[in-house]
Amino acid sequence: MTGSGLSFGDRLAGVFAERGQLCVGIDPHSWLLSDWNLPDTAAGAESFGRAVVAAAAGRVGLVKPQVAFYERFGSAGFVALERVLADARQAGLLVIGDAKRGDLGTSALAYAEAWFSPGSPLEVDALTLAAYMGVGSLDSSLSLAAAHGKGVFLLAATSNPEAEHIQRAIVADGSYAGSSVARAILDDVGERNARVGRATEMAASVRAVTGLGSIGVVLGATLDLARFGIDVHQAPTEFRTPVLAPGFGHQGGNIMDLISIYGGYADGVIVSESRSVLSAGPHRIEEAIERRVAEVGAVRG
Repeated sequence: MTGSGLSFGDRLAGVFAERGQLCVGIDPHSWLLSDWNLPDTAAGAESFGRAVVAAAAGRVGLVKPQVAFYERFGSAGFVALERVLADARQAGLLVIGDAKRGDLGTSALAYAEAWFSPGSPLEVDALTLAAYMGVGSLDSSLSLAAAHGKGVFLLAATSNPEAEHIQRAIVADGSYAGSSVARAILDDVGERNARVGRATEMAASVRAVTGLGSIGVVLGATLDLARFGIDVHQAPTEFRTPVLAPGFGHQGGNIMDLISIYGGYADGVIVSESRSVLSAGPHRIEEAIERRVAEVGAVRG
């Protein structure tokens, strides 16, 4: 996962160019394990995850294990997850750990060390984070991620309806006064990517190639983002913000609407699908992945 010297944004852009924008989720729900004729145990979740990695390898460039479905089995579940992650590393896949961690100070740093440190059994390429205590509370996580060429995705506008009244709430004062919470997080991320990009340019004394930043956001595909104060036509064009987009497929998001949903962010969207692919079962998952890769590719031209 590490060692290339490239930022996460650069590596993500490379995956997009080579394998497209589809990301296969690894979510061993109890019902999916049953459908796959696997036990609802850590061992079953391990077999499931490793089979999904094998099916994804060479077909997509991204996978996203949902940590909760391993954590529910305690220490045995984490061992199972570590083995799934090891397979993904061996297959050369970019891995987004969907853990939604959020804390501050040394606690935030400790989480970051677990998921970003090279050689850690839980090492991933990017991690989902919650910034409820403010994006600045995650500075230690963001710094460690950058130091190791890792990425983060901050929850901004999520698909669950109970989040809307908080994420649409208006910031009272400060730099983002008058913006929704979701828009404030998106703008903060955009500014951070721009600062890193400009600093990299200055250090190298060359004009950087336009590309993706390493700090992204989660924007649900089932949302009307304008209701959250987000104008998708005002996306950064130089140091672009990557978007992790859950909600396509099973949750009702239509891949044909990718550009209308995300506008100027569309080139940096990770199309995340789990149940719509995983429900194909162990004998047809490869076919399901290939079909969705082709459908996403057709939309992007």
